[in-house]
Amino acid sequence: MSKEVIKEYSVDDLLYLMSRLRDPKGGCPWDLKQDFRSIVPHTLEEAYEVVDAIERQDWTHLNDELGDLLFQVIFYAQLGKEEQYFDFSTIVSNLVTKLVRRHPHVFPDGTLHSPPAEKALTDAEIKQNWERIKQEERSGKETQKSSRVLDDIPNALPGLTRAAKLQKRASQVGFDWNDAELVLDKIEEELAELREAIQSGDKAAVADEMGDMIFAQVNLARHLSVNPEDALRGTNQKFERRFGFVEDQVVASGRSWADFTLDELDHFWDQAKEKGL
Repeated sequence: MSKEVIKEYSVDDLLYLMSRLRDPKGGCPWDLKQDFRSIVPHTLEEAYEVVDAIERQDWTHLNDELGDLLFQVIFYAQLGKEEQYFDFSTIVSNLVTKLVRRHPHVFPDGTLHSPPAEKALTDAEIKQNWERIKQEERSGKETQKSSRVLDDIPNALPGLTRAAKLQKRASQVGFDWNDAELVLDKIEEELAELREAIQSGDKAAVADEMGDMIFAQVNLARHLSVNPEDALRGTNQKFERRFGFVEDQVVASGRSWADFTLDELDHFWDQAKEKGL
């Protein structure tokens, strides 16, 4: 008996599968209940799982997670097709058009199959062109209200990422510190105001000043060319490793957490640091 050949499926097969899942006759009840808003949490989760696989350098799972993330796009495309807003082909066409337009140093005559540019641009020139083109795109969008500098920065972005984007956009019109030392001074100012709020016992003021403090720290990260999300994610992982070491010592001792003083637990923490965890 001959072995069955495993079929290599294509994007067209995935689009067909999605249409079957959303078919009112015989489709999947769960998929049929979904709409644009209801699958947003799943999209965010899949995006973070892609990042997690990359951070762990787990390439086998990354392959799987990228498929899950792609499925989110396919799902939105199906919903758009059903509502006659757009479909997968228009998503792809718009994307290619935009990327060709944003890379004139690669596609100098503005077409996908244009010959390569004769002169290579510097990184600074490429960045300058990129920002100029994106600004032109923002200005060219239909605006029933006047276009503002901070328009179109999504509210749903993670807080640290959105803070960095707001600051970067404001800096493009000159609203920015010109020295990281000045940002450090601002952080010290915000810390003093946070201390005052804590002493006042006003919880709303504490939350407000805490937000200002974090925003100023994001600003410093931006001036130091540090991605705040990446930095915090790295610190989270470091804390997890070191706390795991502390927990191992507690378990190995046969005693309970309550039997240890904070100084003793801090000693385990210092050991973890010495081990480079």
